[in-house]
Amino acid sequence: MTEIDEALGMIRRGCDELLLETEMKERLVQGKVLRVKAGFDPTAPDLHLGHTVLLNKLRQFQDLGHEALFLIGDFTGMIGDPTGKNVTRKPLSRDQVIENARTYEQQIFKVLDPEKTLVMFNSSWMNGMSAADLIGLAAKHTVARMLERDDFHRRYGSGQSIAIHEFLYPLVQGYDSVAMRADVELGGTDQKFNLLVGRELQRHYGQSPQVVLTMPILEGLDGGQKMSKSLGNYIGINEPPDEMFGKLMSISDDLMWRYLELLSFRPAAEIEGWKRQVTAGANPRDMKVLLAEEVVERFHSRAAALRAHEGFVARFQKGAMPDDLPQVTLHAAQETLPIAQVLKQAGLTASTSEALRMIEQGGVRLNGEKVSDKSLVLARGGAVVLQVGKRKFARVVIA
Repeated sequence: MTEIDEALGMIRRGCDELLLETEMKERLVQGKVLRVKAGFDPTAPDLHLGHTVLLNKLRQFQDLGHEALFLIGDFTGMIGDPTGKNVTRKPLSRDQVIENARTYEQQIFKVLDPEKTLVMFNSSWMNGMSAADLIGLAAKHTVARMLERDDFHRRYGSGQSIAIHEFLYPLVQGYDSVAMRADVELGGTDQKFNLLVGRELQRHYGQSPQVVLTMPILEGLDGGQKMSKSLGNYIGINEPPDEMFGKLMSISDDLMWRYLELLSFRPAAEIEGWKRQVTAGANPRDMKVLLAEEVVERFHSRAAALRAHEGFVARFQKGAMPDDLPQVTLHAAQETLPIAQVLKQAGLTASTSEALRMIEQGGVRLNGEKVSDKSLVLARGGAVVLQVGKRKFARVVIA
């Protein structure tokens, strides 16, 4: 296998689409340092593991000798990305965007090499664009093409409103690639339309069109919806080691393989070997421990990862948790469920009164931590490990 083939293998790992692979190979053969772009709108102050799917791919490009362009969409963040939305998204204020952007700069270097990273803000060029310039940009795309986008098409077909400024979002994101002279742009599968707009606009401006690489959307702890802070099914990269470790141990065995594929830096051949071991009878929990240690070490330290592992074992009484942890899915009519209702519906207590009594007696644990608040509520979209007494366990998903 040639060096170019090895590089392509690393680039393709975990990706959904690489458009066009022939162009990617040509640029690798040329031996130039590629400008690899990934954009993030600062819509929330904290990054979570879902965001790191793209950051990890950026880091792989850096390891191959290329330059990462980390774009903070402080201008587009005030438009509001309509991707996947059934209604017009509320734009953020300038103050909110600036504050969130400041925290992003502090967090990304837990993954990226600062020496090979250029942090950019799209307000740098968009604030200088005149109304005439923006109209000229809008003239390079058609309404018919915009309505090809899934979310716009659905909303238009169902009679839901689409604000004119939402059409500007893909154009501005595409123009970012022109301003940054990007060779490659990374994005989630839900961003494919916007990334292709970037290719088209680069042609209009006389540039070589960027290669587009889309990555899968990481599911949250519930294994269903994408990881999101608003759904409560996320793992923040700034969370304490014990909390991060416990959440990773709470994911299902099937979801573990997805997390390994998208979050682990271990060789793909090693992970395939683990799958064969599990098929032959090995306990998947052992692999989950290795995943949890790897992720905690990345965002904290090796010592913190080992302490989190030891603490997790101690909280669950050195192996008291069963290997065949039962999973229960509860369907919540509202955004949250009271802890007593969760315990009853999961079959861990016979009634809510028993649940409240067990909490009072210190007999209920949530992800290994003792529950003392009887008014605690759990958010829909989350996944937790609950323990009642010494022998009753369940992994509970609230959908």
